[in-house]
Amino acid sequence: SHERVCQYIAKESDSLVVSVGYRLAPEHKYPAAYEDCLSATQHFLQHLQHYAVDPARVTVCGDSAGGNLAAAVSQTLAGRSDLPRLRAQILIYPGLQALDFNLPSYQQNRGVPLLFRERAAFFALLYLNGDALHMQEVLEGSHIPPDMRLKYRKWVSPD
Repeated sequence: SHERVCQYIAKESDSLVVSVGYRLAPEHKYPAAYEDCLSATQHFLQHLQHYAVDPARVTVCGDSAGGNLAAAVSQTLAGRSDLPRLRAQILIYPGLQALDFNLPSYQQNRGVPLLFRERAAFFALLYLNGDALHMQEVLEGSHIPPDMRLKYRKWVSPD
């Protein structure tokens, strides 16, 4: 699905692009996709000489759920001293938080195609546990315990 985009990025940036095919939800629940992306990135970083890639020029990128995966892989590898450091991460409309679907961005864009608020919650649930049985609780915000909501308020709040 992303072959043409990857070819375009490779051509325009004069870069080598490696696209990771990861296992998809709902058949494969979290953390399957994350493990696939982490494993592929670690393998690539461990074998850069084989691909004639400068270790100082490796960037991870992803869109939508792939943006979430790129961010998670970047965070996981940030403290690793046995692998080359990633130069950057490129996150294109990433799905980064599922704590609160009532934040202003979700409210302001609730009816904007393609990823409506309800659809974003639906896909987050499929990714995490393979079903959307608790959709209403997620949309209301009752899926997060009050103590966790307070803990993350600094980063996830309308303020």
